[in-house]
Amino acid sequence: MNQMTAPSRAEIEEALDLSTARKGRRWLKRLLWLALLAAMLAGATYAYNRYAASSAKITYDTLPATTADLTVTVSATGTIQPITQVDIGSEMSGVIRAVNVDDNDLVKAGDVLALLDTERLEAQKLRARAQIAAAEARLAQTRTSQEESKAQEERQTSLRKRGLSTEQSFDSAKYAALRGEAAIAAAEADLAGIKADLAIIETDLKRSIITSPIDGVVLKRTAEPGQTVAASFQAPVLFTIAQDLTRVQLEAAVDEADMGAVKAGQKATFTVDAYRGRDFPAAIERLSYAPETVDGVVTYKAILSAPNEDLALRPGMTATARIIVEQYEKALTVANEALRYQPPRVTESSGFSITQLFMPRFPRSERGKNAASADGSRDIYVLRNGAPVKLAIKTGASDGRRTLVREGELKDGDEVISAQRQSTGTTR
Repeated sequence: MNQMTAPSRAEIEEALDLSTARKGRRWLKRLLWLALLAAMLAGATYAYNRYAASSAKITYDTLPATTADLTVTVSATGTIQPITQVDIGSEMSGVIRAVNVDDNDLVKAGDVLALLDTERLEAQKLRARAQIAAAEARLAQTRTSQEESKAQEERQTSLRKRGLSTEQSFDSAKYAALRGEAAIAAAEADLAGIKADLAIIETDLKRSIITSPIDGVVLKRTAEPGQTVAASFQAPVLFTIAQDLTRVQLEAAVDEADMGAVKAGQKATFTVDAYRGRDFPAAIERLSYAPETVDGVVTYKAILSAPNEDLALRPGMTATARIIVEQYEKALTVANEALRYQPPRVTESSGFSITQLFMPRFPRSERGKNAASADGSRDIYVLRNGAPVKLAIKTGASDGRRTLVREGELKDGDEVISAQRQSTGTTR
């Protein structure tokens, strides 16, 4: 029977070292195979991307250059207002006795709009007339007395010349005549004062009748029968009347940047929310020199006159105006989208390296900016025989959609490139 002997400590350690070494070599082989596989996949992906890029098909979007009328406008917003609007109030205090008109009523100049209670004024008028009558009677009595004094003075003067009157009697008659003249002057002054009081009362009576100063329509009425009117400091507004709504004006705010192009006499059109799709004609009558600043934005008021025969436009409506600052007939124009197009600037690669497999890829092209120079010079691209051709032009005014072409080789009908698309031509 064979007798088994236990392995020594040295034999066990040697066996363990060999096992660990074998495992380490196996893991190293696996890592090498994984790295090789990753490199092969990355290379295949790179090769495919290169192939796809080389087989990509470029298509162009174009917009034709056209000969058309070009209108350049400036936008402004504002409100519709009557050409003439009058606020009517009362110059005297009192209680409103009657109101004869209402909102939207047509009135003529001189029509009675309202009446104030005049009972107290009528009583004051009667008293003033009675005072005038009494003053006139006193004046007549004073004049009679003066005539007597004057006659007595004349008699004393005659007697004195004949030596039949004393100095004292003559002086008494003389001063009595003078006092009579002063009494007449005082009576006349009293009568004039009472007549002035009567004139004031009669003026107040006239003011108690509130009339329209113009022909027009009542826009607003705030007066009510029985209402107390206090006109001690400022006349309260009882009626607002617009003279003629068959013509109105638009008070529009023009941005300071547009004031160099906007002038009196220019034509315009405007729209209001109440009539969408309808353009109302207008013309600039005057421009204000006074600036108006709101939230740091500086504007200037433009007054535009507009017909309103059908009375569709009402005071206070918000309007958006387009002021015509330039007009061109049968001008060569190009779409603004085409002016913004610029072919991509391609960045060439120097070749392939293993570093590219692990580094992020940057775009191979970037869109350039096709900005115009100070005189309007810029480049555009037209499609000829399937390829883009660069043309130099000079541009002018724009209406926001199309731009005037002032100079250059561009012709009517040329297809101007506005964009390009890239698609792969591979099939599966």
